[in-house]
Amino acid sequence: MSGYRLGAAAKAAGHRLHVHESLGSTNTQAMDLARQGERGPLWVVALRQEAGRGRRGSTWASLPGNLTASLLWPVSDVDPVHVPGLGFVAGVALIAALKRTIGPSHAEGSVDLPHPEVSVPFVEASGAAPRDEGEGRISPFRLKWPNDVLVAGAKLAGLLLEAETHPGGRRSAVIGFGVNVAASPQDLPYPATSLSQSSYETRAEDLFDHVSDEFVAAARLWSRGGGFSSIRRLWLDDAAGIGAPVSVRIGGEIVHGIFETIDEAGRLVVRSDDGTRRTVTAGEVHLGSAATAA
Repeated sequence: MSGYRLGAAAKAAGHRLHVHESLGSTNTQAMDLARQGERGPLWVVALRQEAGRGRRGSTWASLPGNLTASLLWPVSDVDPVHVPGLGFVAGVALIAALKRTIGPSHAEGSVDLPHPEVSVPFVEASGAAPRDEGEGRISPFRLKWPNDVLVAGAKLAGLLLEAETHPGGRRSAVIGFGVNVAASPQDLPYPATSLSQSSYETRAEDLFDHVSDEFVAAARLWSRGGGFSSIRRLWLDDAAGIGAPVSVRIGGEIVHGIFETIDEAGRLVVRSDDGTRRTVTAGEVHLGSAATAA
């Protein structure tokens, strides 16, 4: 019997949960259900995923003990221009859930995502790592544009947002969450890690409980796209590489510069040596010292 369960806030918001022993892809399963008329919000979790997918056609390896989950989210009432913002909603929710999961002894300096009943003033992002005013502790988790979570520069998690319009005009989005909890794949072209390898012991089931609740809070803040500026500020608070060198491969072109910010559309803003700025909608990103070798 699976130990996966929805958090209290997710249950109260009407979310539902399907848990499978094995699936090819949780994103594919969720979208197949949407095509059959399922509207969501519905979480699809797999204990084993045989054909996981990442961005740009890449594969996502799912190892035992890791979290593989997808959320089917209705977007018929969302302006299509705002739908990509759900990827940033997911990133903010996942970071908040990770901080909550590892507990205050590891991330006392982190700032939790405000829940609807709590009023927390926002502080404009400066690019500095979030710190606790009393203890100066730094949250270990960083968001890499557009869809990764890093620990000490190594990939911990990936997010995959897909959207589709169904016959009759109904629209659905599926957000996939792949988190290395117990182990990370080997022989990858980039460094990867897991919570266990980073000395944060938890279970995928417990992390999922927090993710489901934190997504409710983040989605309410996002407010069908009208609150993206607040999501953007939270995302920037935990962004990797602000103010540092970045390179972005866009097809056959490589854009070099300084990662300045993300704009109100979620695009990467790169400042070149001559001070000109370029906004990037999609591309393969290399941060820091890796930027000069990209």
